Amino acid sequence: QVQVVESGGGLVQSGGSLRLSCTTSGRALIDYGMGWFRQAPGKEREFVAAITRNGGITYYADSVKGRFTISRENAKNSVYLQMDRLMSDDAGVYYCTAEAGGTGSYYSEKKYRYWGQGTQVTVLT
Repeated sequence: QVQVVESGGGLVQSGGSLRLSCTTSGRALIDYGMGWFRQAPGKEREFVAAITRNGGITYYADSVKGRFTISRENAKNSVYLQMDRLMSDDAGVYYCTAEAGGTGSYYSEKKYRYWGQGTQVTVLT
């Protein structure tokens, strides 16, 4: 079993920045491609960003491209999401997730097996 834990959410002014962190335990992080999804109130969960196992390829939703950066430190079993120039539409619960050999697109929830409990991001306007 793999545990995924997010941290770093909070309140931020519109235009500001936050850095989310995600740590995994149970197996080495290098075994997993990792992703971030988010869910706003009343909306479905949506893809935000993903990174392959060795960090060589990253994927972003169009809405965050150029503002968010996903990265990973496998030695620390950690994945990060640097969020800059935050907007009200970025508010929601952010989930970190790990895939373990699943097929399909990194943009799809179906690829991922392990999910954290989420961390809340609130953007003040």
